[in-house]
Amino acid sequence: MTDAGAATGDRRRGDVSVTRIAQLAGVSVPTVSKVLNGRAGVADSTRQRVEEVIRENGYRRPEAAGPTPVVEVLFPSLDTPWALEILRGLTEVANPRGLAVAVTEMQGRTVPPRAWAQDVLARRPVGVIAITARLTAGQQAQLASRRMPLVALDPTGDPQHETPSVGAMNWNGGLAAARHLLELGHRRIAVLTGPADLLCCRARLDGFRAGLDAAGVEADPTLVRAGELIADEGVRVARELLALPDPPTAIFAGNDLQAFGVYAAAHAAGVRIPADLSVVGFDDLSVAQWSVPALTTVRQPLLRMGATAMELLLTLAAGREPTSDRIELPTVLIPRASTAPPGHSAAPGAAARDSAST
Repeated sequence: MTDAGAATGDRRRGDVSVTRIAQLAGVSVPTVSKVLNGRAGVADSTRQRVEEVIRENGYRRPEAAGPTPVVEVLFPSLDTPWALEILRGLTEVANPRGLAVAVTEMQGRTVPPRAWAQDVLARRPVGVIAITARLTAGQQAQLASRRMPLVALDPTGDPQHETPSVGAMNWNGGLAAARHLLELGHRRIAVLTGPADLLCCRARLDGFRAGLDAAGVEADPTLVRAGELIADEGVRVARELLALPDPPTAIFAGNDLQAFGVYAAAHAAGVRIPADLSVVGFDDLSVAQWSVPALTTVRQPLLRMGATAMELLLTLAAGREPTSDRIELPTVLIPRASTAPPGHSAAPGAAARDSAST
């Protein structure tokens, strides 16, 4: 297509042409092409100037040759069973369709490196799934200007309507955990939540507080602690809580890994689970049923979440409108042997039998 033809098509879309972008940025058309396709050979300052012009003028690249049969997936880290279960769900949908899954691990960070979007554009994938990641406004604009489908799974902040997202009913999960512990008779309950900037953790905490409030139980703010969603943080916070003059009789952890850390701290302090302390986790990782005692936890359908995110992305890549911009999958409490009434003293071997029966 000639530049004139491209410009006409762009005007029909309400966009500007590549030629006009080059004029406004004071660069050549080939330079704009390199930026649009994420290719090297452009100075950072020039690339940034072109991206600003693209963003300010609402440019959208015309439909071009088909993408590479790859889906880009952005993970904060891959060193947890949580991440691997979601990855299984992604690949179960992608692989039968002849699609590979390319993973970028951010080594614990939530914001991808500055050059990440440029590298993705150069690979021309079918689309991008960002898992508990926070893309910058510039990165989102880069993907949008190239018509790159984007889906968020467990977004860190409030789901944005322009970015379709998948998550779990975390609020309901927190509510179920509170009701379970209250029904057992616990009133002095601690909550170990995750980082405040994670929407899922805030929702779990809010749901738990709602459960206490509905039962007329006042939440003790001194028993609410925050930490990273790793076992080490469970150990650290549980040590602090168990050292209190009036320690809690139950702890609701932000995820199963934190709960396992609570197990370790309790064991070191000579505190028995569940005789002296009840523990509830969140996720229902495969190892939860094999811990000793077996962990009571809130199950979120991690494999299904991954599969749903992939299906949503492929719907967008096919040019179809999704039925919903926000999909929340149900959570359910799985009671096991780590919870009991306060002061409960199980008969010898009872915990082991309870574990075996789950």
